[in-house]
Amino acid sequence: MNGVEAEKQQENGNGKMGYDVLEKIDYVFKVVVIGDSAVGKTQILSRFAKNEFCLDSKSTIGVEFQTKTVTINAKLIKAQIWDTAGQERYRAVTSAYYRGALGAMLVYDITKRQSFDHVARWLEELRAHADSSIVIMLVGNKADLVEQRMVPTEDAVEFAEDQGLFFSETSALSGDNVESAFLKLLEEINSVVSKKALECGCGKLNGDSNFASFKGTKVDILSVPELEISEMKKLSSCSC
Repeated sequence: MNGVEAEKQQENGNGKMGYDVLEKIDYVFKVVVIGDSAVGKTQILSRFAKNEFCLDSKSTIGVEFQTKTVTINAKLIKAQIWDTAGQERYRAVTSAYYRGALGAMLVYDITKRQSFDHVARWLEELRAHADSSIVIMLVGNKADLVEQRMVPTEDAVEFAEDQGLFFSETSALSGDNVESAFLKLLEEINSVVSKKALECGCGKLNGDSNFASFKGTKVDILSVPELEISEMKKLSSCSC
């Protein structure tokens, strides 16, 4: 049974299986997905986590998150991926949203030049709130809309290289490159975490004792505190 199948059994209410899966998981990585509204953040997440695409998708209100368990370098990793609204009125959630994040997917729409022009602002905000070691993947979504392209791939590649970001173009509609982009991000996070574990041996990752602790050479990264999750749910129900 692979990690995804085990997680499905856990979610189906099998308590014993849920306990076994939690015992086997080596890491829980928090990843945030950011970018302008309507660039396809929720669709990318849905395609990766559930292999689904909703043609009648509505704008995210507040914050939501989904999980998926994968195996990377013989380690069972649970990705906890947070999706937020891109509208200005929800920007107040940022400090709690970025807290404890080890990776970020910065998404723009290749058919909307403005969404790419705003990437620099999103990156500035991310680096202001997140840990300096956060791994960032720049993603140009809606790559299937070739005839409507307004952002040349070369422009995005140049920006990513200048800023030290990983880069990929995806199509949430067709699924092209979605999984590979997430897996690349998780692989790089795993490398960073493993390196820190070897260097430190003990201590705290990202300075957040509620998020991660080191025990010997094994890193036991805990999920986001329940208080923070409840705060997010409260924010997501806001209709302001």
